[in-house]
Amino acid sequence: MNHVKKLDALPAFFQNRRLAWVAVLVSLMALMGAILGFMVNWLIGLVWLGLVVFALIVIFKTLQIIGEDTAHYIENLSYRVNRGEQEAIIQMPLGVILFNEQAEIDWVNPYLQSYLGEEIIVGRTLTDVSTKLADVIKRWPDEDKRVTRLTWLDRTFDVQVQPELRAVYLLDATASVQLSSDYEAHRLFVGIVSLDNYDEVTEGMSDSDASALRTFVTKTLSDWMADHAIYVRRLAVDRYMLIGYRSGLRAAESDKFNVLTTVREATSMQNAPITLSIGIAYKEEAISVLAENAQANLDLALGRGGDQVVVKSPTGDARFYGGNTNPMAKRTRVRARVISQALADLMTQADQIFIMGHKRSDMDSFGAALGVRRLAQMLGKPAWVVYEETGHEHSDIQLLLHELKNDPADETAMMTPSQVITEATERSLLVMVDHSKPSISESRDVYNHLAGRVVIIDHHRRGEEFPEEPQLVYIESYASSTSELVTELFEYQPRRAKGLSKIESTAMLAGIQVDTKSFTLRSGTRTFDAASYLRSVGADGKMLQDFMKETVSSYRKRAHLIERAEIHDTAAIVVGENDVQYDSVVAAQAADALLQMIGIESSYVITRRDDKMVAVSARSTGSVNVQLVMEAMGGGGHLSNAATQVADVATNDVYSQLLSILDASDDSEAEEN
Repeated sequence: MNHVKKLDALPAFFQNRRLAWVAVLVSLMALMGAILGFMVNWLIGLVWLGLVVFALIVIFKTLQIIGEDTAHYIENLSYRVNRGEQEAIIQMPLGVILFNEQAEIDWVNPYLQSYLGEEIIVGRTLTDVSTKLADVIKRWPDEDKRVTRLTWLDRTFDVQVQPELRAVYLLDATASVQLSSDYEAHRLFVGIVSLDNYDEVTEGMSDSDASALRTFVTKTLSDWMADHAIYVRRLAVDRYMLIGYRSGLRAAESDKFNVLTTVREATSMQNAPITLSIGIAYKEEAISVLAENAQANLDLALGRGGDQVVVKSPTGDARFYGGNTNPMAKRTRVRARVISQALADLMTQADQIFIMGHKRSDMDSFGAALGVRRLAQMLGKPAWVVYEETGHEHSDIQLLLHELKNDPADETAMMTPSQVITEATERSLLVMVDHSKPSISESRDVYNHLAGRVVIIDHHRRGEEFPEEPQLVYIESYASSTSELVTELFEYQPRRAKGLSKIESTAMLAGIQVDTKSFTLRSGTRTFDAASYLRSVGADGKMLQDFMKETVSSYRKRAHLIERAEIHDTAAIVVGENDVQYDSVVAAQAADALLQMIGIESSYVITRRDDKMVAVSARSTGSVNVQLVMEAMGGGGHLSNAATQVADVATNDVYSQLLSILDASDDSEAEEN
């Protein structure tokens, strides 16, 4: 009986059907051999039968030995496997926790206990031991059973859970995480520093004073960089290069690059206010690519008005620091002359020019577009303003459109986006005025159609969204308006050509007046020079006054919005009804009016623009950078004049988002102080 059991315990290899058939076949052959042997001779038959019996006994004994050896091997292997599993759980460098249905810990292996020290966690609940670990176990079925990284006991573990066994496995990943962290901390970054207004500040200085100022700025910058383990090298009188590790960059970002404030305030006390702009690039292996990206980020900082730092990786969003002062106007007109000549060359090469403003055009956008159209005509090129009437234009744009239609010379000044796409050729030129973001253009389809030949003229600070390879960029954030920039371009055009008409000059002057709030904000000497020029070429005061008028309905809506204002510290916030649509100009006027209140330094007006869009108009007296607030909500603009639009939300939701951003900004300022 014992032998049978042992044979039954043989592996399946010895019990398969093929071997059974082989045994049957051999037995039949032995039987047939015995029969034939007896038929030939009984003595031969007996001998053959004896041999067969002997062979069967040998085979049986052999199989018996094999069976016993196999059973012994399997028993030994099973013991070793079981012992190995037990030893592995106890000895291997893998933390194991077993818990019961009540989420109480039943057992931990010695390896994990070595991290716990004298602390005993057996019998305690998972939540009591670690809320993070308990949360990982709770969410495990919903996480597609992925390995989760957890920080616990001052170490980092990769956690895996077997819910059916109520077991948790913790692999210590502290060393690999530290290695990865060290690698990231020692990756290089490259930065380029520019002294924004060095030429202007030192223009009237003696050589010794200019040298002393340059030495002071270099020493201040070098000392600050040395504190953050960053190497700095001067490339030119107004240009420096930075090289350092990511750890130094993080330290610099933690104090928000206060070297900007240090240099600006120290040089201001010397009556030579110098501001810095810095572009920093990281997360690239090639040094040459890092340098190119750093230059591109510096261009972005300068395009936004300077006095700020732009930190950006190739795949991440840009981070901005500084930018809390209004950009200084340049005293030289050389750039305007160069841009005027470059624009004339591009227009001469084009067969036709299309000028496009932003959505919901205002007087500055429309006036600048008409001015650029006249520049093209002065060069003998056909040009049109890309615009499609909606019937919802503000009263000033409605009056302007009415005047254009009644003037035989300007009645064909506009072309709809669909017509532009039909008429445009590979040699056509698109001029974007008063904006640089394709997403807010009058027609995104027109931009996409002419994206290869684009010129940008704008006075807003440049944002991350920007055409990839524009033919010409004229962004001067110090200017009061785009109309001011376009007006300056006329001074360098041939005098023999017909200049601005009364409607065009009046529209451009209205654009300047609207954007400067009747020359009270962002108005420099060049702003008044531009206004004077427009008056001299025919801008009509009566027409300008008509453009500035508003309807009784819009006046009442503005007053209604102001009445809904709530005061939060020094900010006035208005939240319009979610089911009432307000015109963009009405909202902007309400935001401007709120700044006239005592104690108000910034204002935000939140209104529904259409069925899908909620808009925010932001204004400040200059002490608060509303541009950064609007950029955090996806918009942009100037330090004291910015806006954004948010789709598919309610006005109250936008209000909550705005409050959270303002609170975060207040907390950040409190930490700095």
